[in-house]
Amino acid sequence: MSAGKILVVRGGAIGDFILTLPVFAALREHFPNAHLEVLGYAHIASLAKAGGLVDAVRSIEAGPLAAFFARNGTLEKSLQEFFAGFSIIISYLYDPDGIFQANAARCSKAQFIVGPHRPNDAARIHATEVLLKPLERLAIFAADSTPRLRIGSNDRERTSEGALRLAVHPGSGSESKNWPETKWAGALSQLLSNPNLNLLLVGGEAEQGRAERLAGKLPPERVELAQNLPLVDLAVRLSSCTAFVGHDSGITHLAAALGLPVIALWGESSEEVWKPKGAKIVLVKAEHGLSALSVEQVVRSIAALLA
Repeated sequence: MSAGKILVVRGGAIGDFILTLPVFAALREHFPNAHLEVLGYAHIASLAKAGGLVDAVRSIEAGPLAAFFARNGTLEKSLQEFFAGFSIIISYLYDPDGIFQANAARCSKAQFIVGPHRPNDAARIHATEVLLKPLERLAIFAADSTPRLRIGSNDRERTSEGALRLAVHPGSGSESKNWPETKWAGALSQLLSNPNLNLLLVGGEAEQGRAERLAGKLPPERVELAQNLPLVDLAVRLSSCTAFVGHDSGITHLAAALGLPVIALWGESSEEVWKPKGAKIVLVKAEHGLSALSVEQVVRSIAALLA
């Protein structure tokens, strides 16, 4: 079936975008000859292009696009032509007053489909299924709701030195979702008592040096630090790891989408809505909250996953 050109408008953080990957996959499957484009945060949406799920990415942060979020804004001609080129526009933007939709309609005759910018936790339906629901207007039903991303070698057995490599992301975008740093230090030290295990320690700007501090307490020859990497480069590094451990974060969703076995140290988020999807996903929780998780419990869980 042909649909000409399809535009998916998707903002949000890394995890929100990863949970939207099944939308791109379903559109690609049902409209294999269509040009599929994303209007979003380019540093995040580049993952979909690198994984072959979309044909192009356009940045939603371009200055002239601001007019599309103002009632009766003055729309730049090149952007009018851009939107006019699509036959289907699917928007997951937060647009409660329909301003973006109305401005898009001023320059495009595309079928405009409104999707939710985020799921309702009270509905207790997984985010991927909520995000796929609008595609029913295109007669797309029962699509695969597991995010899948193929970037990198996918050779996850052992490093060239014969050791297993465990990817560890000890942070997240919210401190309330983080296991205490002192406990991470104890767990990583215990894990490296296994001479056949090395670590890929992942860090980002939001973690305020947490990854570097943890790496500084460990044997440098056993730890590779992946700090503030572009997401596509990080995906390549992760894809060669044996397994992944992290928090309720976008990087955890990325690891799951890459097909890694994942352990997520889980706090208060609804697992029915936000649990990463994949072949082997283990949530490690404590009755009295994330900080109550013991080092021993986490180390046992990781050892079992690696075994």
